[in-house]
Amino acid sequence: MRRLMLASLPLAVAGSLTACTDSEPSYRTGPPAPDRGFPALRVSTVVGGLDHPWDVKPIGPGRLLVTERDRARVSLVDHGRRRTVAFPSSQVWVSGETGLLGLAVDPAFGQNHRVYLCQGGTLTSGRHDVRVTAWRLNVAERKVTRIRTLVGGFPTSSGRHGGCRLLIARNGALIVGTGDAAIGTNPRDLTSYGGKTLRLDRFTGQPWPTNRWAHATHRAQRYIHTWGHRNVQGLAQRADGTLWSVEHGPDRDDEVNLLRNGADYGWNPVPGYNESVPMTDQALPGRQVAARWRSGLPTLATSGADWLPVQRSSGWGSYRGTLAVAALKASRVLFMRFDASGHLQWVQVPDALTHAGRVRAVTTLPSGDLLVTTDNGNGTDRILRVRP
Repeated sequence: MRRLMLASLPLAVAGSLTACTDSEPSYRTGPPAPDRGFPALRVSTVVGGLDHPWDVKPIGPGRLLVTERDRARVSLVDHGRRRTVAFPSSQVWVSGETGLLGLAVDPAFGQNHRVYLCQGGTLTSGRHDVRVTAWRLNVAERKVTRIRTLVGGFPTSSGRHGGCRLLIARNGALIVGTGDAAIGTNPRDLTSYGGKTLRLDRFTGQPWPTNRWAHATHRAQRYIHTWGHRNVQGLAQRADGTLWSVEHGPDRDDEVNLLRNGADYGWNPVPGYNESVPMTDQALPGRQVAARWRSGLPTLATSGADWLPVQRSSGWGSYRGTLAVAALKASRVLFMRFDASGHLQWVQVPDALTHAGRVRAVTTLPSGDLLVTTDNGNGTDRILRVRP
């Protein structure tokens, strides 16, 4: 893959754990990493002038697609130059944490030019929802045409906890992470799309045939892959095929979860919307799956995530094979090492990725480099490229 054009000099070069001063929250990130084997990181700007970019994905050598939440804008970045892609932004419902959100690019994009978006919308009744839509980018890469809504009707309230990350798994399933819309009954309601991960066929929009409740009577239940989530912000698939999610906690315990088909992850903020309950409440009926990493107190507002390559030739040294997790409130990227069984071994926070402000999305390029988006608003946001 050709290198993307870089628009600025490196921001910083470092690879050690950051130290907290007395004026900073003492973010508990996990067991410390080894004291050697971490290459210095080069961080450069690919493009700037963005506003709350929510997701970014490569579509070919030097070319990226980007979504911006509040502007409801789709952009093409071609070797460092941005242009707006014609897209019906006025049809996106934007409110609070909801707008134009997750993005996925079809694995056969070179042939079918299909992309998938998660967005707020307005129903014929005038109520709002969050939905997943399929689009086709034209050959000139200047316009997207709607193919269909794949699944919709995700619950909303003010726009809070709208989700909504997308991932195409290696078996072809489209995975969708949803938020609970800050409505306490949604995460454990198997007739609601809220507070879940969903699996579906990316072409037909039908539930994935091996979902636990694929043949249930209620439509929403047929899509459910996992349940009992608060606000899923990140999805990633490891080299071994396992699926992982990242979600926001209330005042404590952001989580990284290893996803199991049909499993309950234990968020149950009732009566009302009681955010003092545990993120994973083991006192609930049945079995609740504990997080593989949690932030403790305070939260970091963890968001997008992706796995780094495992090959020694990647140049990532001790970082290789780790899960890179963006953090909004903590303004950093955490690199988490999990063993083959999914148990946390250590966490490393390179200083080079603590100077850009809030960080929303992390995407691994085919070259092995990382793309990181900032989320500071007011047109100041950037896409950064990180390479060892």
